[in-house]
Amino acid sequence: MSNAPLTNETVHRVSFLDKASLHIPILRILQADGTTYENAVLPVIDKALAEKIFDTCVFTRVLDERMLGAQRQGRISFYMTCTGEEASIVGSTAALDKDDVILAQYREHASLRYRGFTTEQFMNQMFSNEKDLGKGRQMPIHYGSRELNYQTISSPLATQIPQATGVAYGMKLQGKRNVAICYFGEGAASEGDFHAGLNMAAVLKSPTIFFCRNNGYAISTPTEEQFAGNGIASRGVGYGMHTIRVDGNDMLAVLAATQQARAHALEHNVPVLIEAMTYRLGAHSSSDDPSGYRSKEEEAKWQQHDPVKRFKLWMVNKGWITEADEAKLFERYREEVLAAVKVAEKLPIPKLDEIIEDVLDKPTPALRKQLKELKEHIAKYPKAYPKSAGRL
Repeated sequence: MSNAPLTNETVHRVSFLDKASLHIPILRILQADGTTYENAVLPVIDKALAEKIFDTCVFTRVLDERMLGAQRQGRISFYMTCTGEEASIVGSTAALDKDDVILAQYREHASLRYRGFTTEQFMNQMFSNEKDLGKGRQMPIHYGSRELNYQTISSPLATQIPQATGVAYGMKLQGKRNVAICYFGEGAASEGDFHAGLNMAAVLKSPTIFFCRNNGYAISTPTEEQFAGNGIASRGVGYGMHTIRVDGNDMLAVLAATQQARAHALEHNVPVLIEAMTYRLGAHSSSDDPSGYRSKEEEAKWQQHDPVKRFKLWMVNKGWITEADEAKLFERYREEVLAAVKVAEKLPIPKLDEIIEDVLDKPTPALRKQLKELKEHIAKYPKAYPKSAGRL
C-alpha cells in the first residue's frame, strides 16, 4: 500500500460517491461439493494440516452439542456455539504462528482448541471449578490461556479491538515477528471501539489482523438494520488498510486469505482487515431463541453451506479421510467430552480467599475488608450459597 500523499482528481460538476462506487469481490476457492473452482489458487496446506483442521472442527461440533445440552439440563449456566462458523475460526487460526496473539470475542473456542486447549481445560472453565485457569471468576465460555497466547474473553462488546492494536504494536516495538489477530462480529463493528481501534492501527502501523465474522445478525438484529454501507470491508479501505472479503464457509479461502494477510502485515508492519461472510446456524447463545427473528427456511438454506461438510468432502476427494473415519472421530469425542463433564462437575469450586488474588500485586486493605464482609454474608446465609459456604 502506497504511503504517498492523497491526490484528488479535479472535476467541474458535482459528483458524489456512494457504496456502489467501491467494488469488493468475495474470495471463493472451495465449492459445496468439495471440488475447487477452476483456476483457484489454493493456500499452503498438506494432509497433516488438513487433518488437524478437521479434527478441531469435529471436536468443536461435539463440544457445542454436548455443552448446550448440559446448559439445558442446568449443569452449566450459559453457553455459546460456533456451529456454522468453523471455517472462519479454524481456517484463520491455522494460518497463524503459535506465538501470534489471539484476541477473541466469545465464539472462537475452536481457535483455542486448535492451539491445544484440552477437553479437561474446557470443562474446568465452564464448571468454574478449582482447576479452572481463571479461578472461577468468569462465566462459561470466557476462556483465556497465557500458555497458548489466547487473551481472556471479555463480555463487553468490542473491547478487544483497540486492545489488539496495542498488543500488535507492542510486539512490533519489541522486534517480534508476530501479529495479533482480533475476532469480532459485524455487530461489534457498530461500537466506537471498532473505529478507534482500526484508525489507531492504521496510523501507528500496528501488525494486526482484524477478522470480522459477518454472520448476518447481531443477536436478533439483521445486518440491514445495523449499517447502510457496503458491509465491513469498505470500512477497512476507508481507514487505509489492505482489506479482503472472503466466503467465511470456505475453509481454503479463509486459510489462504489469512496466510497472505499475515505475510503482508509482517512485511509492511501494517494492519489488515478480513471480512468473512458466514452464518450462525445456532442461536446467538443459550439465552436466545432465533425463531423470533428468522425463518426455518432461511436456516435450512444455510445448512446446505455447512463449512465442515464442505471441507470434509474436499478431504474425501483427496483420499485423506473416509466417512467411516469421520464417524469414529465424532464417537470418540462424544465419549471424551461426556466423561470430562462427569469429572469436572464434581470438583469443588476455588477457595473464597483466592477471589482477591492476582488482582493487584498485593491485596489492598479495601479488598481484604470486602472479602471479610463477603465471608460474613455467606456464613449468615449458607443455604443461598451452598458451594461457597463449603469453601469458607
